[in-house]
Amino acid sequence: MNVRRAAAEDFDAIADLWRQFDHEIPPPTHEGPADQETELVEVREIIASEVAFLAEDDDGTAVGFALARRRAPGFGTLTDLYVANEARRSGIGTELMRQVLSAFRELEIEHFDLEVVASNHVARSLYARWGFKDDVIVMTGSVSGLEERLGSQEASSFGSIHLQSDDLSAVEQAVRQFVPRLPGGSRGSVVAPPRGGWIAVYDDVCDRNPEMLRRLARELSDRIGAVTLLLGVEREELVRMILFERGRIVDEYLSVPEFYGPLPPGDVIGLAANPTVMSRLTGADPEAVRRVARTAPSPADLPPARELLAELAGVLRVEGAGTGWADSHEVDGSVRIER
Repeated sequence: MNVRRAAAEDFDAIADLWRQFDHEIPPPTHEGPADQETELVEVREIIASEVAFLAEDDDGTAVGFALARRRAPGFGTLTDLYVANEARRSGIGTELMRQVLSAFRELEIEHFDLEVVASNHVARSLYARWGFKDDVIVMTGSVSGLEERLGSQEASSFGSIHLQSDDLSAVEQAVRQFVPRLPGGSRGSVVAPPRGGWIAVYDDVCDRNPEMLRRLARELSDRIGAVTLLLGVEREELVRMILFERGRIVDEYLSVPEFYGPLPPGDVIGLAANPTVMSRLTGADPEAVRRVARTAPSPADLPPARELLAELAGVLRVEGAGTGWADSHEVDGSVRIER
């Protein structure tokens, strides 16, 4: 194996290797298909005036290359590092990197960056072993997918609050005292009579806003002093359960814990539901809670959210959890609170 500085006459050999790389690893989604002619013009420029190395096997066949350039005083970029498949695991990539580092030293470059496609696990593993760390993460998405997700957030969210109480008048009074402080635009609240030892509360604003639903549940739990259960579907994809005792959250479940973003490992575990706590406060069978309140990395890995909610409500012996404000008026004996 021989690694040497690339010269202008090496362009064709490097271009062939670059095409192999382009075929093997598709470009990032956000960049779209590579314009090979434009890319190869840049390759020629780097060979002519920047940092370029070529690796050859014992027969003189080109098997790898590295390209880099100065980006600013003291800073550089490794634009390409590639070793042909048949020549990998032989130390060629490491030797190419050593030569680039030596060239950077000559140029007084102390820091440099590189880009690697997330799906290129082999390269990412190699760079991680060399000590590279994520600094900037480029996240990609489609316009139509994001429009659908953002546009349906409110319309597809609904929830209800269930208080472990038979005192309908006390719950009604607490709702009347708190709901006027909710944002405007509400068409009112509904308090359903006890069913199986639970009084259900529905609110128009809270139906469309999960954060407002949480606030109302906490307030009612604190005022009534009863075990309070929040059950809801968010964005038509997630199931949320929060258990309150005297205004304090004692357990919480989210079917996809990291749906809204990465969490510390402890927080992920904390959103998985605690069967022992659920059993103590609701009387539910802990094994049934454990079986139903399952979590996953993606909504696609779970049953549809409404089905999962119905299963969870059944285990907790709570009626009316699959009903939003719009349908709550059908409950016989319910109290309607207008605002």
